[in-house]
Amino acid sequence: MIRLNELKLPLDHADDALPLLIAKTLGIAPGDLLSHSIYKRSYDARKQKLLLVYIVDVQLSSPALEARLLQQFEASPHIRPTPDQNYYPVTHADPAPAVRPVVVGFGPCGIFAALLLAQMGFKPIVLERGKKVRERTKDTWGLWRKKILNPESNVQFGEGGAGTFSDGKLYSQIKDPRHLGRKVMNEFVKAGAPAEILLVSKPHIGTFKLVKVVENMREQIIALGGEVRFEQRVSDVLIEDGHIRGLTVQNLNDGTNYELRADHVVLALGHSSRDTVTMLHERGVYMEAKPFSVGFRIEHPQGLIDRARLGQHAGHPLLGAADYKLVHHAGNGRSVYSFCMCPGGTVVAATSEVNRVVTNGMSQYSRNERNANAGIVVGISPTDYPGGPLAGIAFQRQLESHAFTLGGSNYEAPGQLVGDFVAGKASTQLGSVEPSYKPGVRMTDLASALPDYAITAMREAIPAFGKKIRGFDMHDAVLTGVETRTSSPLKMTRGDNFQSLNVKGLYPAGEGASYAGGILSAGVDGIEVAEAVARSITGIA
Repeated sequence: MIRLNELKLPLDHADDALPLLIAKTLGIAPGDLLSHSIYKRSYDARKQKLLLVYIVDVQLSSPALEARLLQQFEASPHIRPTPDQNYYPVTHADPAPAVRPVVVGFGPCGIFAALLLAQMGFKPIVLERGKKVRERTKDTWGLWRKKILNPESNVQFGEGGAGTFSDGKLYSQIKDPRHLGRKVMNEFVKAGAPAEILLVSKPHIGTFKLVKVVENMREQIIALGGEVRFEQRVSDVLIEDGHIRGLTVQNLNDGTNYELRADHVVLALGHSSRDTVTMLHERGVYMEAKPFSVGFRIEHPQGLIDRARLGQHAGHPLLGAADYKLVHHAGNGRSVYSFCMCPGGTVVAATSEVNRVVTNGMSQYSRNERNANAGIVVGISPTDYPGGPLAGIAFQRQLESHAFTLGGSNYEAPGQLVGDFVAGKASTQLGSVEPSYKPGVRMTDLASALPDYAITAMREAIPAFGKKIRGFDMHDAVLTGVETRTSSPLKMTRGDNFQSLNVKGLYPAGEGASYAGGILSAGVDGIEVAEAVARSITGIA
């Protein structure tokens, strides 16, 4: 087959326009085109006339014709052979090992690590400190509706991880020469995600659909001989002669502890298992501080973003709610950028610790809520929070505790109108934009919510963003604080074999170990780590 890139057509083109364009591009008769399938569809809105942009795979009337055309267009970057994107397991266990591999954490990385190990016959054991996704959802609503936090079952902890209560974005900028991202997407579709995610350029699933997808993936792991244990918190590790040999696990249902023999452990902790990370540090597992970002959530009417980004095409059903990506390099040397933009979504309470406030963004598949939201965050580095690998966690906690106080000490979040924030004066009441954060927003002055250098950079950046997206700096847009868990503040460094630098058999993985940044990249990392575990157990190169 042949893959064609950069095929552009008007937004409302006729059904036969694409195959006719394919034939014209290749210089063949329409009858020589046996079939075509859309690999990706995006849009180009840089000009007044918006165009759809296609990547398609085509099958022609004969292999000889395909070969001749590939030779003819050998110099063209837009006409290439269709790559083989099938996934091929690196090995298969027969029989399964006596000491089964253990996966700690059941977010996107842990799910795919466990799924791949199960598909390869290794029958993994999964330990997840939170609850099953539907029970977890009830606990999460308990915070949002009743201001009652369950520290072990919330936006951060439980089946599906933090990605379940997010926009469910499934795109990434990672290098992926083996097309492992396609394996992730195919598994999601197999588990019930909309097939459309395979072809749109910026796919997402959304929270409600992710719930069922995650459940189906769990059932597949179990059907393949794996085991998923919920409400099981790893409280200690047994390390002998530089090799992991076991885990101490606390059963949160009854408070009892038990030992679990383990020679291969995948640590897919996520970026909020601060107690587990502290324990690992105390046991000598190598880790180092790394840069991350802090900031606020910003909310605008989604219609404003649609009109600014799509112009006359705003509201077209094929385009959906518009998104944006913004970056500003401030005069004080700080970078300010939009993070985890959620079109037609809501700002959610995302804390996992008592008496702290953390914000994040979430969307459903429909993306039809009234507001657009995104994190507006400022890059910081270990020089801003010196003190070793755990100093970033202490820095986050300080900001989250202060936000709790600014919000009224009841899990409401502190908020401020954008116009007042830029002008440096406190807000006393809302304007035309109603914030979506639950349990609620308390209007105040956010100047003390972040370090001075971050506030200064953001006050410069927001008007600059208004020059890129008309209305972005509107006075009544709402800032809600604080966004602190953009990524892990530390890195559990690993070697080329995916194992910890100083503990054999321990595989730091995913966002918590700083090897992923989002659902897709976390899933890909889970696959690669599972392969490394499989190679180690079977002894293959």
